[in-house]
Amino acid sequence: MSEGLLRLVTHTSENRSLRKEALCPGIMPSLPNPDKIIFFINGRKVTEENADPETPLLHYVRTFHHLTGTKYACGSGACGACTVMVSRYDPKTKKIHHYPATACLLPVGSLHGAAVTTVEGVGSIKTRIHPVQERLAKCHGTQCGFCSPGMVMSIYTLLRNHPEPTPEQVTEALGGNLCRCTGYRPIVESGKTFCVKSTVCQMKGSGKCCMDQEESSCVNKPEKICTKLYDENEFQPFDPTQEPIFPPELIRMAEDPNKRRLTFQGTKTTWIIPVTLDDLLELKITFPSAPIIMGNTAVGPSIKFKDAFYPVFISPVGLPELCFADATDSGGVTIGAGYSLAQLTDTLLFTISEQPKEKTQTHRALLKHLRTLAGLQIRNIATLGGHVVSRPNYSDLNPILAAGNATINLRSKDGERQIAINGQFLERVPEADLKSEEIVLSVNIPYSTQWEFVAGLRQAQRQENAFAIVNAGMSVTFEEGTNTIKDLKMFYGSVGPTVASAPETCKELTGRQWNDQMLSDACRLVLAEIHIPPDAEGGMVEYRRTLIISLLFKFYLKVKRGLNKIDPQKFPDIPEKFVSALEDFPIETPQGLQMFQCVDPHQSPQDPVGHPVMHKSAIKHTTGEAVYCDDIPPVADELFLAVVTSTRAHAKIMSIDTSEVLAHPGVVDVVTAEDVPGDNNHSGEVLYAQNKVICVGQIVCTVAADTYLHAKEAAKKVKIAYEDIEPRIITIEQALEHNSFLSGEKKIEQGNIDEAFKHVDHIIEGEVHVEGQEHFYMETQSILAIPKQEDKEMVLHLGTQFPTHVQEFVAGALNIPRNRVECCMRRAGGAFGGKVSKPSLLGAVCAVAANKTGRPIRFILERGDDMLITAGRHPLYCKYKIGFMENGVIKAADVEYYVNGGCTPDESEMVVEFLVLKSENAYHIPNFRCRGRPCKTNLPSNTAFRGFGYPQATVVVEAYINTVAAHCNLLPEEVKEINMFKKLSKTAYGQTFNPEPLRRCWKECLEKSSFHARKQAAEEFNQKNYWKKRGLAVIPMKYTIGIPISFYNQAAALVHIYLDGSVMVIHGGCEIGQGLYTKMIQVASRELNIPESYIHSNGTSTVAVPNAVFTAGSMGTDANGRAVQNACQILMARLQPIIRENPEGKWEEWITKAFAESISLSATGYFKGYQTNMDWEKGKGEAFPYFVYGAACSEVEVDCLTGAHKLLRTDIFMDAAFSINPAIDIGQVEGAFIQGMGLYTIEELKYSPEGVLLSRGPDDYQIPTVTEIPEEIYVTLVHSQNPIAIYSSKGLGEAGMFLGSSVLFAIYDAVTAARKERGLTKIFPMNSPVTPELIRMTCMDQFTDMIPRDDPSTFTPWSIHVS
Repeated sequence: MSEGLLRLVTHTSENRSLRKEALCPGIMPSLPNPDKIIFFINGRKVTEENADPETPLLHYVRTFHHLTGTKYACGSGACGACTVMVSRYDPKTKKIHHYPATACLLPVGSLHGAAVTTVEGVGSIKTRIHPVQERLAKCHGTQCGFCSPGMVMSIYTLLRNHPEPTPEQVTEALGGNLCRCTGYRPIVESGKTFCVKSTVCQMKGSGKCCMDQEESSCVNKPEKICTKLYDENEFQPFDPTQEPIFPPELIRMAEDPNKRRLTFQGTKTTWIIPVTLDDLLELKITFPSAPIIMGNTAVGPSIKFKDAFYPVFISPVGLPELCFADATDSGGVTIGAGYSLAQLTDTLLFTISEQPKEKTQTHRALLKHLRTLAGLQIRNIATLGGHVVSRPNYSDLNPILAAGNATINLRSKDGERQIAINGQFLERVPEADLKSEEIVLSVNIPYSTQWEFVAGLRQAQRQENAFAIVNAGMSVTFEEGTNTIKDLKMFYGSVGPTVASAPETCKELTGRQWNDQMLSDACRLVLAEIHIPPDAEGGMVEYRRTLIISLLFKFYLKVKRGLNKIDPQKFPDIPEKFVSALEDFPIETPQGLQMFQCVDPHQSPQDPVGHPVMHKSAIKHTTGEAVYCDDIPPVADELFLAVVTSTRAHAKIMSIDTSEVLAHPGVVDVVTAEDVPGDNNHSGEVLYAQNKVICVGQIVCTVAADTYLHAKEAAKKVKIAYEDIEPRIITIEQALEHNSFLSGEKKIEQGNIDEAFKHVDHIIEGEVHVEGQEHFYMETQSILAIPKQEDKEMVLHLGTQFPTHVQEFVAGALNIPRNRVECCMRRAGGAFGGKVSKPSLLGAVCAVAANKTGRPIRFILERGDDMLITAGRHPLYCKYKIGFMENGVIKAADVEYYVNGGCTPDESEMVVEFLVLKSENAYHIPNFRCRGRPCKTNLPSNTAFRGFGYPQATVVVEAYINTVAAHCNLLPEEVKEINMFKKLSKTAYGQTFNPEPLRRCWKECLEKSSFHARKQAAEEFNQKNYWKKRGLAVIPMKYTIGIPISFYNQAAALVHIYLDGSVMVIHGGCEIGQGLYTKMIQVASRELNIPESYIHSNGTSTVAVPNAVFTAGSMGTDANGRAVQNACQILMARLQPIIRENPEGKWEEWITKAFAESISLSATGYFKGYQTNMDWEKGKGEAFPYFVYGAACSEVEVDCLTGAHKLLRTDIFMDAAFSINPAIDIGQVEGAFIQGMGLYTIEELKYSPEGVLLSRGPDDYQIPTVTEIPEEIYVTLVHSQNPIAIYSSKGLGEAGMFLGSSVLFAIYDAVTAARKERGLTKIFPMNSPVTPELIRMTCMDQFTDMIPRDDPSTFTPWSIHVS
């Protein structure tokens, strides 16, 4: 693009300036002539006068430039949804540097002289889509699409720097982006299409596909299987020379020899950009308390989440004196404080390529930790100087720098000085700290010597983009030619309020030989010196104590091996069985294969059913042009709503003081329970707390203001006085003590339990705990309520799975008929059950505010509020008693389930019903009793979540199967085979089913995953490795579809044919990323016998389709598909006379003729629903229309010293019957599997004993990233028959969730191997999630025995389990 095409848009103070929020006069005097912020957005020049320079770029581009493709999902830079590309020109190198950055952390003031590219600047459906956007869409890398713009920007930026990236670069580029829908595999695959094609077979170069089997091994002659979900030949070529040029004006600005200090004046802050080092030092004297802002990764979150305020910011971005790297042969490498962590990585890579390995031990240790530190977006804006001087207690780099004897070069007006990065500096001892007028000029990282060893070690909840649970930097120097310690350094992060050192331990060990006795003493000494109190913030106290010495042991082994390499004769090597403990798990680029039934070659080419059709909104997802609720343009006079929530779990409200709130700038009103015209308590769900609160996070009142920032600031000024009420019930155990329940017991029973227990060889009793899960849909709960001028009408736009329910709550709250309430739903950015009931309560809260103010209300929950208020999956506690024979046959099972329902009913009773009905899983136990009950506690009400109780219930089943196997000295898969349904059977509640597809999935999974061969290989690996163990598990599944209440299975649709032949399909289903609208278009295309391009869907509403039931239970396609089919068939019946008259005519001709003959071209379709029933009095019924079967095999490797695990491979076989759209169905299976894997492994909600949710964002609650998915994943859709459903399909949206438990039990298999080798019992509690903490503490050894233990009665822990 030439300079002449660069469009100029200048925003001045006369025509528009930044919205002034949270007015705070008098802090900084206004400057007479403030400077203008000049930068470019998507090739358009932006000039801002009097801007609020601290305004985040995310808010700025969305609000003032209406570039809504950049999404808000977390606000802390940890999810990547707001990724943009920033480009800067370096006048020193004459090069343009492109890097990804999170717009939520970038202040506008920091962008002076930069060019910003958002997803809209990459490509658009209005002009031309970019190959990145096209391939992400066509590779099926989008589902809900909310994360897709961020994914596009990460890959696009990679390509701007590396037009032919390696697969490893693709994986690294996506490391800072979260996706909750897809499971990442198709996203990575889309990026890999830009890589240079490998000539090596993707399947390990074996010469044949690992999935190929002899025909005789299959049950029947195999059908033709397809493996291509997209055609690469359809991709437009990628030409990197066609990208937009960097604005020449910015080059001229960067090279301007007459640069001067710039000052940007906002309403409450001043932003100053110095142009020389002296200028910077002058500013530090003038404003000693002003933070120096480079990446804003530390200051930004402190402002947003900790209410920090700074009237002045100093931003020396790009200052040459701070941006350099120098290396000398003797002095090591000196790196400027302004270098980003990404630039630091490049420098370290160059250094280790130039220097001998022995000299670069510190550099290598830093490099290893930099790979997993945050995501690339953060590493490209965070700076070395900022990281070092901010000294976060969790720092991955500072302990290594300290261990490697790094120093900081400081500068002030008085001159230069050096300080060591040592224990005193890291622990913030005043004498070792910076002076207020000093700045960090650079950091020197010296070379290591031959007899010096430096290492960095860490363990986090997940491998990448997560704060360390404990990390360490350690170094040892020996007397030359000996193993006598000359100098020893140990630094630990995340063990206290600062990075901690162990100087006394190191002093005590100096002079000692590096041997096992020294190690033993070192462990004892360091545990005594670094004390983590039992109630320490962050919890996991015993685990963190264990990690302190486990990491020390790893360092001990590394050093022993290093000494051996120097002189094998003098220094013995470590045992061969210990060698694998030295290496961290590698980050591999995932690969795999997807297999599905090919379309019948005789099917019409125009008929899309059965084909892997791209999601109809996929291109819009990837261009950022798909409109979500908060992307709707501002409505005239709209207000923003902020919530005030309870800080007590159970208390009387003594008073609510809002006097200061109403005086706050921009505030229009405060809304409380008194303002609800109708029902404030609808079906047990309370909108606004009245008189008392029943959980932390309950909405007490809301504040409506002209901007969200005003509303949020004002909400902090609400003063609420409480008086606590007893009892405060938080856990299931406490609920059982107080007999606190939300509803009665549900029970199913078959056989004679009591009699059966008298005639078995063995009886075991046990307990299983399964903790909850946060939905973490990428789009937080979002509502726009618009009151109409007539007839008390209210229109709501929102992301929901149940518009009818929202309509019901709003009508009840406003005391108006439902026909006055219209709920519109186009799409949601993920839901997973979390948008079934919760939007109803929040919609009513919002509508009450709109009703009171008479103005539109935009209500977008921040991530922390969303997690706090809406809760998630029910935590579960189970007690079981199992009677079985010596040969593994289970004769009797008595199971009791209790779930933590929270404070109101929500969906808890139905969740318990599903738990009980699905509690057999795939096993026939002739004498079986299951009971369940929801507990009432003082937590926010838990709600629907993908799988709806099944993922919790069936973990219990697999746990007791494993326990039976251990008692009988059988393999778990043998006991599963023995007890699995084998012939036409009945469930415990009397429903007949044929398990043949279950048996087929099970057999194919065992065979095609090479389970037995790999199990043998794992056993051999385990015999050779003491500290790393491998485990495999194969899990069968019998999952049910639908609801046991018939009227919940019904659906309606409306199909219009317009006179040009185009068709509109409307139905009651909600598009939440599952591809429902795409499938409905496929159905209509087949039924009307017209191309898909003729058909359009644009969302649903309660006006178009009244009384629609929820989109949940994997029933979306089943129910709505039948309704659409019915409407189309009605229309085709009407058109038949026309078609018979002119069989060779075109569709458009038939429609014109039909209209001329007054034939209605609009039809309502209806599906009565599957006729299901359940009689809970008798415990019998035909509860579900059909079953989905499946099996999954997973293999993991576990690090017994740290608790880390790596998922090596997963094979999934899913009974899909006939897949309407294999691409969508495989996407659902993979996405659900990864979400389930997260539930069972790393996703952990932390609650305080007082009932406060402590996990309120992606930093505290880790969902899987691209590095957590299997290195190899193979998915097969197994063909079967399902005549009851449309086109013999099956609903697959949820079933894959439970298969994620194959990872849980593979981990337990590995842990069992470790325990067996250590002489421990092979029977132990199998709870979920199996976090690194649980893995490590279950693999008990000399280190877990060594740590101090505290009497639980002497302290209150930081967090508790609520199951």
